[in-house]
Amino acid sequence: MKELELKYGCNPNQKPSRIFMEDGSDLPITVLNGKPGYINLLDAMNGYQLVKELKEATGLPAATSFKHVSPAGAAVGLPLSDVLKKIYWVDGGEELSPLANAYMRARGADRMSSFGDFISLSDVCDVPTAKLIKREVSDGVIAPGYEPEALEILKQKKNGNYNILQMDPSYRPTPVERKQVYGITFEQGRNELVIDKNSFANVVTKEKNLPEDAVRDLMIAMITLKYTQSNSVCFAYDGQAIGIGAGQQSRVHCTRLAGSKADHWFLRQSPKVLGLSFVDGLGRANRDNAIDNYIGEEYMDVLRDGAWQKIFKEKPEVFTEEEKRAWLSNLSGVSLGSDAFFPFSDNIERAKKSGVQYIAQPGGSVRDDEVIACCDRYGMTMAFTGIRLFHH
Repeated sequence: MKELELKYGCNPNQKPSRIFMEDGSDLPITVLNGKPGYINLLDAMNGYQLVKELKEATGLPAATSFKHVSPAGAAVGLPLSDVLKKIYWVDGGEELSPLANAYMRARGADRMSSFGDFISLSDVCDVPTAKLIKREVSDGVIAPGYEPEALEILKQKKNGNYNILQMDPSYRPTPVERKQVYGITFEQGRNELVIDKNSFANVVTKEKNLPEDAVRDLMIAMITLKYTQSNSVCFAYDGQAIGIGAGQQSRVHCTRLAGSKADHWFLRQSPKVLGLSFVDGLGRANRDNAIDNYIGEEYMDVLRDGAWQKIFKEKPEVFTEEEKRAWLSNLSGVSLGSDAFFPFSDNIERAKKSGVQYIAQPGGSVRDDEVIACCDRYGMTMAFTGIRLFHH
């Protein structure tokens, strides 16, 4: 297939639309099912690069959940704890392969944002992963291949219209990439920068301890940021992104957004939330929405009379700010990556509130000394990578 005609571009009025190879060669993707759209394909191409690099960096199966050309979550295939199984809604005895674990971690980082996502997988999609994808609201999936039974399972989604793409794993893009804006062609060398364990060798803080788990999580954070709309900051923990702040004009706003999402991820694991008793038949998306409201500022939307009875078997107690802060104080050992330098120490102050212990950022600010001093005050380990990862 040398080109693929699309229904329209980003919006219905943007026609015609297609994807093709400028040199006339075959496309490296095959549509196995469905009719993917322009944004679907942008998500697929960015997401596949991300999981391919995560697999190469860690040696583990990887998955990502993309929405509007930025990841809502990204993860590698580490086993899930009983608590994570519960908050990801896989505590019913579902079979969990390493790839399925990666997918549930990627999907579970921010389930609100992942609703209607496009999924990218680093490995051949197996049956356990396909069964989990089948039950979630999603626009499509891309992988280097599919087990025959897994493919048949996925073809049943969306009344047979689910988008299933297969990527040629041997494909290598040209070293120069181009795009047009307002009729003007922009050209640049592809970002072929490799992020690996050596990327964090330049530790600039007094605290030098950087355990293997933290290095793994920093790799996940930085590779995720490589394909996240800038400015961007990523919090990672236990083999997965737990909070991504994307596309903000101010870096501290990225950190606040990512930190808030990381806090929500951890609050879902609190006894208050794990003890919620939902009415029978309430779907996963509705449960996710209810939890998001319950742990947020709009908690009365689900606790007022006439509302809670439709969601819970028993009316929950209010999750007070004091209780939330007490629970969040248990979160520690979190890794944080930034796609460009921190210009002020306020980013470190906000990161500390969400349990950050390890940081990777390019360095190069005129206030580097202030940022390092703030890390030293809290006993954090920070590495300067010397690499910027802007993505637009």
